[in-house]
Amino acid sequence: MKLKYLAAAVVLWPLVALAQTPEPVVTPPSKPAVKKINPSKIILVGDSTTAVIGGWGPSFCGYHVSSFANCVNLARGGRSSRTYIQEGSWDIALNEMRTPGYSKVWVLIQFGHNDQPGTDRTTNLETEFPEYIRQYVRDARAAGAIPVLVTPLTRRAFDGTKHVNSLAPWAEAVRRIAAEMQVPVIDLNADSARAVQAMGQEAADRFAQLPRGSEPTGKVQPQKKDGEPVPTVVPKLSFDDTHLGREGSDYFADMVARELAAAVPDMRPLLVVTP
Repeated sequence: MKLKYLAAAVVLWPLVALAQTPEPVVTPPSKPAVKKINPSKIILVGDSTTAVIGGWGPSFCGYHVSSFANCVNLARGGRSSRTYIQEGSWDIALNEMRTPGYSKVWVLIQFGHNDQPGTDRTTNLETEFPEYIRQYVRDARAAGAIPVLVTPLTRRAFDGTKHVNSLAPWAEAVRRIAAEMQVPVIDLNADSARAVQAMGQEAADRFAQLPRGSEPTGKVQPQKKDGEPVPTVVPKLSFDDTHLGREGSDYFADMVARELAAAVPDMRPLLVVTP
């Protein structure tokens, strides 16, 4: 009997030993180290002709900046070079410039429309406007950013068949400051004025938010009712010769990207320019 148990143990022992043998360690194949990206940031500062819903900024950030750059549109409608600073919007932009983690930060600055006479936002073209633009340049540099001045987008106004560029004096002031302070400048005013004159009023009208003669939208905003979620805001759209719809935004964003690639060579790898 003892011999029977002994024989069984002899037979089972290798199986038990095999069951207790640890699995061999499989070393996964080595993988190459992941290269860290070197991100940049582009900040847009200005009025409604750069801002979301009405400006070239949305198309610029959405379609003309590569994934290696963070494009932040901080332009606000109705602001002049003075009120943008005084209300605190410029402080927000400066905080964006100081945010760590970016190899380079550029800030594109475009004002002029609301600096024109006629409202309480205006600035004096000979004294205030140039000094505010200089302040933008000085502050941006102090925050570690690279300022790029942009002359104001032209209005698409015509006198008969002749385009009326009412913003030319403000564009000239920006060009003078760019030369004085050695700042890259995108002459969007001159470029857009030439383009609008060449295409004529009928074609330029397509760049508006709505067709000529359309009723403006968003004049009456939905009100919140008790127990209901906050309603979404209806964008205020209209036909005018200043603000841009989607087609106009695309057209002038492409213009800005092309001029930027030429004026600031270091930005070329970050820009997507259509052939």
